[in-house]
Amino acid sequence: MTLEDFNDVVDAEETADDAAGDAGYTAPAGGNAADADAADTARAAGDPSATTESNGFERFAVEPSGEDVGIGTLSVSQGLRVSEDGDETTLRAFVTTGNRDSVRLGSYLLVPYPDDETLFCRIVGLEYAQEFHADDATEIHARRMMRQSSFEERDYKFMAALEPVAVLYEDDANGERELKRRMTDRVPKPGAVLQEATDSREIKTGLNIPEEGVFLGHLSVGGEKVRTAATPPTIDYRIADDYDSGDPLVFRHTLVAGGTGSGKTHASKNILRQYLRDERTYPMDDGRRVQPAVVQFDPQDEYAQMHDDNPELDGDFARQLDREDIAYGGIDDTIALIPTEAGTSYAGEGHRAERIGFTIPFSMTKRRPWLVAGSSLNENQYSALDTLLRRFFRQYGAKGTYERFLTFLDDPALKEELNESGRVHEATFDAVTRRVRAIPSGVFDQSATPITELDHQLVRPGGLTVIPTYHLSSSRVKELFVLAVATYLIDDKLSNTPDSDRIKETPVVLGMDEAHNFLADADTVQARKVISKFTEAAKQGRKERLGLFLITQDPQDIADSVFKQLNTKLVLNLGDDDAISSVNIPPNLQSKVPYMEKGQFVVYSPDNSEPVELIGLSTCLTRHGS
Repeated sequence: MTLEDFNDVVDAEETADDAAGDAGYTAPAGGNAADADAADTARAAGDPSATTESNGFERFAVEPSGEDVGIGTLSVSQGLRVSEDGDETTLRAFVTTGNRDSVRLGSYLLVPYPDDETLFCRIVGLEYAQEFHADDATEIHARRMMRQSSFEERDYKFMAALEPVAVLYEDDANGERELKRRMTDRVPKPGAVLQEATDSREIKTGLNIPEEGVFLGHLSVGGEKVRTAATPPTIDYRIADDYDSGDPLVFRHTLVAGGTGSGKTHASKNILRQYLRDERTYPMDDGRRVQPAVVQFDPQDEYAQMHDDNPELDGDFARQLDREDIAYGGIDDTIALIPTEAGTSYAGEGHRAERIGFTIPFSMTKRRPWLVAGSSLNENQYSALDTLLRRFFRQYGAKGTYERFLTFLDDPALKEELNESGRVHEATFDAVTRRVRAIPSGVFDQSATPITELDHQLVRPGGLTVIPTYHLSSSRVKELFVLAVATYLIDDKLSNTPDSDRIKETPVVLGMDEAHNFLADADTVQARKVISKFTEAAKQGRKERLGLFLITQDPQDIADSVFKQLNTKLVLNLGDDDAISSVNIPPNLQSKVPYMEKGQFVVYSPDNSEPVELIGLSTCLTRHGS
């Protein structure tokens, strides 16, 4: 005989009747032996809610009196422990049946202590556990469940594993009661009632989110915005932007990482728009407060659109932005500085910003030899190039051009002299000449204003300068223009004797889209020179009011020495494992990155808040797209 002979699986009522018969009594309809025992106890105690059934057994109401508060209670069945080692912390909660469908991983909860303090924690695990000891991995149980259309929640325990984030407490040391946080240093009591965190002040304090600063997005869990009972019901996330609690994080540098179609340009525009609001200023060494200038390198000709209002931003959305104190609208003071290359033209049909052409003067190579280094040079060849350039500019001064330098290198007497003096070997001389001639023609000294004479157009307090590069003929030409302008700006910011006081005395946000194309680590002399320059800029940013704002889809390609200086990381959807692991965000958030929808992102800014998920604004604050 096999289990196939038992095709008529009994239902729940028949099972209950059989069990009752075996025990020598008949269970009440819809009840069981436990119900009957409870009825006996209630009748003996004189419980007025107990009733007598026709079979002689009494029934009474088993639901506790009063109203449920919270979503569950702390359980001690598997221990209740907080520890300095997070792996040894054990906090588990039983979630009641009516609250289970609404509980999500990552949700924030409050656990009260007996006094006025509260443990702020996060759900890091959810599981069903057996209510009664039974083996449900059987043929009979499986087939019974296959024939039922309902699931009885109360037959199982629903447990939530919690991660303590901080202890919240009231402090009135300054005469005003202020909600503060500290590290978790005490264990809550068994049976403590858990409540969902719905108060904006408690959530912001628990996560250490500043009340004021630069708006990035709204707090979310699992792709849904966290809701409160306040108006507006969402929780705005901001990064610190004053010197009261340290340095403004804009000068600690920002990374925006996301794949194609993740919404990183949309998000970047919205953030940059906040830095250009009229009220945002930073103190300078001379006591003045100055608006920042934003200089944005633009490989796809998208950022100059920030000059224009977004026609899709309607009145209702504008009023919502006003309530949340979010700046919006086009930037009137927007200039597109157009790199001029022989044989190319800039269409720029997607915006109405002012346009000014510029060229790179060859004189910039006097302090930046790597601009004319061409392909790879070793240390010896780079030193020779530096020697040749210094001699060239001593001879020609400000009139020295790229074409004249080529003629200068063609002089056989120069080659012979340097070789005989032992300063530059003839083979090295020939190698340098080949590299210099490999520079794309039409880059230096074109019929436009040199960038060194446009410092007041390049950097303007409260203004946006966009440098589009999509119209240039090759990646090498784009690299030359971007790095020439960027290092010109950085050199003046870091110098004690700058060529431009305007650059030196203005806070600057230097934005670079597709940053991996310009700041990749490479084993060449010129690459090391460039990376060294940007690393120094990043280290001195706080002092000199210079903030790097790097945007990329390949964060793993950015040089480590630069990457380590980036304090605030915004990570949108990334599909590449190497890219995800390179951004160094906590594992629980790292696993969510491949599933981020457009506009969703993780913020990891250790000097600002706990790591969190955000949802950016669905509508761009300036014009975006065609």
